[in-house]
Amino acid sequence: MTNTPAYWSEATRALAARDPVLKSLIDRHEGLIPGSRGDAFSTLARAIVGQQISVKAAQSIWNRFQSRLGGVNPAAVHGCRHPSLRACGLSSQKIRYLKDLASRFASGGLDPSRWGDLDDEQLILELTQVKGIGRWTAEIFLIFYLGRPDVLPVDDLGLQRAMRINYGGGRSLTLARMQRIGKTWAPWRTVGAWYMWRSLDAVLIKRD
Repeated sequence: MTNTPAYWSEATRALAARDPVLKSLIDRHEGLIPGSRGDAFSTLARAIVGQQISVKAAQSIWNRFQSRLGGVNPAAVHGCRHPSLRACGLSSQKIRYLKDLASRFASGGLDPSRWGDLDDEQLILELTQVKGIGRWTAEIFLIFYLGRPDVLPVDDLGLQRAMRINYGGGRSLTLARMQRIGKTWAPWRTVGAWYMWRSLDAVLIKRD
């Protein structure tokens, strides 16, 4: 499933007018953001399951996880015993992370209904209180699940590579330099990042 955020047309016009690198990429690539494959809880749970393993291995574990639970939701994760989760292929560490995520959703500590009232940094801070969710995961969630328009995940290896190629002549850029470039894209840094990834023709989600 894909969708085009309401802000996309305005953002691409503004960025094309101010940045020749982005103009070239915008002219060549259609701007579509992948839609979420589930609710907020299952999206974050899936991000935890997939950390530091291959896409193929993550999908296999996720399939067993879903089958064992009969549906990925806070109550099901909280009620599933440790040995059953281990049998899905999850490490003890990831089980702790998933249990923590489930507890925070169940208690209302994480409440998607109020996320619209939080700015990006407030929401990133809230999400990173969950064990196993770092800033990169939170930023990717803001981009691809919530569709926030002004997020620049400078720790992403793909974005670093793309900006090195497009703005550094192949030489590494400091995070500060990436931030300065990104500042010229505001308030559409998500859109700039998206076209950087498209310039690599690469699929995102590589690290946390």
